[in-house]
Amino acid sequence: MADYKDPENTILMELKDGTVVIELMPDVAPKHCERMKDLARAGAYDNVAFHRVIPGFMAQTGDVQHANMEKDYNPGRAGTGGSEHPDLPAEFSRIPHARGTLGAARSQNPNSANSQFFINFKDNDFLNGQYTVYGQVTSGMEHVDAIEKGEPPVNPDRMISVKVAADVA
Repeated sequence: MADYKDPENTILMELKDGTVVIELMPDVAPKHCERMKDLARAGAYDNVAFHRVIPGFMAQTGDVQHANMEKDYNPGRAGTGGSEHPDLPAEFSRIPHARGTLGAARSQNPNSANSQFFINFKDNDFLNGQYTVYGQVTSGMEHVDAIEKGEPPVNPDRMISVKVAADVA
């Protein structure tokens, strides 16, 4: 196993072009980090499409209900679902929505984040204080940059697998 600072709070996201390493921020957003680890450990994020990818803005994924490309994939509903777990309360912080940060996707209700998240392609300061930041890509951002663009993409990319580094031998 590679040498990660905190393997229990490191996510390994396998994309078509390689591995994206994400350091979670449990001291900033503990409930969001715990949810991501729970869903990763359950395999819920495996094969889930990037359903909304806006150039120069962000790549959104994580709809485990409608966007699993191997099971009940519904491109028309992708982005409208969550998980079987209850929605999470907002955990806003002063951490900026900088390039490579992970933000919790939600509806207009600040306390509606569930399983969906986005990765910022660039600094998106207008999101600061409005969406929970709970992770940072530490390597593999070039693989995120290569994700198929579109709303929705014609041929969406997917998270092939998502694992907690502590669980990988």
